[in-house]
Amino acid sequence: MRSVKSLATAAEAGRHQREWFADLRRRVAAGEPFALLNADVPHEIFRTMDIPYAVSQWWASLVAAKQRSQHYLELVRQRGYPDYSEQYNSVTLGSAFDPEPEAGPWGGLPKPDIVVGDVTGDITRKIFDIRGHEPGVTFYPLESAAENEVPVNWWELMPHRWEQAIGPARLDLLTAELENLVRFLETTTGRRFSESRFREVMALVDEQEEWNRKTRDLIARTRPAPLGVVDSIPSVMLPQWHRGTEWARDIAKRFYEEVRDRVETGQAACPGERARLMWIGRGLWYDMGFYQRFQDEYGAVFVWSMYLAIAADGYIRYGDDPMRALAARFAAFGDQLYTPPWSSEWYVKEARLHGIDGVVHLVSDDPRGSYFTARALEAAGFPVIEIHADNVDARTFGDEVVKRVGQWLENVVLA
Repeated sequence: MRSVKSLATAAEAGRHQREWFADLRRRVAAGEPFALLNADVPHEIFRTMDIPYAVSQWWASLVAAKQRSQHYLELVRQRGYPDYSEQYNSVTLGSAFDPEPEAGPWGGLPKPDIVVGDVTGDITRKIFDIRGHEPGVTFYPLESAAENEVPVNWWELMPHRWEQAIGPARLDLLTAELENLVRFLETTTGRRFSESRFREVMALVDEQEEWNRKTRDLIARTRPAPLGVVDSIPSVMLPQWHRGTEWARDIAKRFYEEVRDRVETGQAACPGERARLMWIGRGLWYDMGFYQRFQDEYGAVFVWSMYLAIAADGYIRYGDDPMRALAARFAAFGDQLYTPPWSSEWYVKEARLHGIDGVVHLVSDDPRGSYFTARALEAAGFPVIEIHADNVDARTFGDEVVKRVGQWLENVVLA
């Protein structure tokens, strides 16, 4: 029972990412402005203005995959900052302290001129504040608003009725902030913001995510699963960092076609599939083989991760006002993944859609409603096991985790 690990789209995405990063380093070395963005920041503005950018969490995932997290966390600790909190962003912060940055993965992350982050919590804000204190670096924060009224089945409302789902007050605030961000970028970089180009970028993102939605639905209804999360994550997440480009739109389409072909020819990640598992939390970047172990030993396939699912339900926004639609894409993004009942109801919906038999829940240092997520799934009849670890800090993850999950599979899920 072996993993697919042969998707052409995953291989192409990996090649493209390396080529893109090499080109980014060349552009920055030639004097172009460079922005470092948090994952929940509207990248579409930077795409429209052709400002080179990288994503903090993507860089941390690459560092973790190259087993370099401890080096950067040690640099954070040497500066007197905690190395055990919000490691997903702290790892990237550590790269700013490296006396030999070119020794980092793929030649190292260039020093940014602009850092943009949404202030979803005190820790995240402080990490980006530190970046803003570096000479020549400007930190541009975006506020994170909340709403007392939570829509029922928000995933059904978001594509067209996002104003109803999110509420006008939150949209007013973020729309104004994004307009101010555009003015700031025009002033500091000399680049111009084109409304027509912006509409093209927004349309390409919607097309890309429509293909991801078709892929998500196809995997959900296929027994046995045509592929597991080890194979789906790179095919969906690497293109997500390039959304708003024709390449990202086209590879999302090819990803769907590749999965469809596997379904039509009867190919499966695990032909002897005995259980379908859900992985809630960020990818375990330093040990992606974790997911494969249980497929090989127990016939338990991780068919679900948040990456393809949120691409399907969390990004599509249609409307005549592209800036307000972009605000709608991100005003409640954190809620969709982490804030109950937004998140907990969505996870239950996804578990039912995919025919999940058991849920493995990664609870990091910043759990953001993890207790309510687990309780909602259990109340809906889905057995849950919680893993308390960090997805880029291997110190928090030991062999006993694998043993615990195996025992849970034997005694609860497969029993």
